[in-house]
Amino acid sequence: MTLYEYDCEVRKKYPIIVGVDEAGRGPLAGDVYAAAVILPEGCVIDGVNDSKKLSEKKREALFDVITEAAEAYCIATATVAEIEEINILNAAMLAMKRAIEGLGREFDIALIDGNKTPNISGRAVSVVKGDATSQSVAAASILAKVARDRYMLGLDREYPEYGFAKHKGYGTALHYEALRRFGPSPVHRMSFLKKMH
Repeated sequence: MTLYEYDCEVRKKYPIIVGVDEAGRGPLAGDVYAAAVILPEGCVIDGVNDSKKLSEKKREALFDVITEAAEAYCIATATVAEIEEINILNAAMLAMKRAIEGLGREFDIALIDGNKTPNISGRAVSVVKGDATSQSVAAASILAKVARDRYMLGLDREYPEYGFAKHKGYGTALHYEALRRFGPSPVHRMSFLKKMH
C-alpha cells in the first residue's frame, strides 16, 4: 500500500485527516518542532516520504510543494525551557498539540507519528512509523524537519562555535568537542548534557 492509499483508506471513515509529526527530539540543543498538515482529498505529492529518507535538497523542495498544496498547515514549537521543565517527550507532545490547534480547522482524525498521542480535543491515533505509512504524516514530517533545520541555521549564526549548521544540534563528535571547549550555550538542553563526561 502506498502512503497515499493508506490515507484513502482512513478517509473512508474519517474524511478530514490531519497528519502530525515532530522533529528534534534527539538533539542536545534547540527547540523541538512539530507540524500538522491537512492535505486535500485526491492530492498526491510525488516524492513525499519519511523526511529522514530524503536529502536536504529534496526536503527543501517538497516543503514548498506541501505548503502550497495543503488546505491548512501549522508549524509549532516547544522551547528549550519547556523541554527542561516537562521533559522532551511531553515537550514534543505540547508542540504537536500547538500545531494541531494552530490549524484552526475542524478535522475528523489526527494521525500522530509514533506510539503516543498529544492531549487534543478531537480524535487522535498514533501510527508507529507513520511518516513511512501515511502521506499526511510524511508531509508533516518534512515541514517539521525543514522548519527545524532552518531554525538551527539561525542558531548557527548566533553561536557559530558549535557547528549547528552541520549537525543541527545532534550529539556528534564535533558537537561534543565544541561543548568541551566552549561549554554549553543558552540554547543547549542541560538535561541532555548530564551524560557528558
